[in-house]
Amino acid sequence: MKEKKEMREKAAALVYDQTGAPRIVAKGVGEVARTIIEVAEAEGIPIQKNELLVEALMQVELTKEIPPQLYRAVAEILAFVYRLDTAKSNTNT
Repeated sequence: MKEKKEMREKAAALVYDQTGAPRIVAKGVGEVARTIIEVAEAEGIPIQKNELLVEALMQVELTKEIPPQLYRAVAEILAFVYRLDTAKSNTNT
């Protein structure tokens, strides 16, 4: 009989202060992941689902900058967040 692979929710949170590379500020699996997502939603922080990227981010040590091989993928997320912020600003004026 084949074992059923358990799918557990994973989440990672990044911060980018425009100095150096983005850093991992939170990451977790299961209940911790759900808490990270709930806090982000409550604070209006954009969430993007990307299983491959979150898997890679889970390998980065907490508080450390992301490695260069993740720059492109994270840059796409930062561009997504920038577009959301710009759209939000334009609707508030």
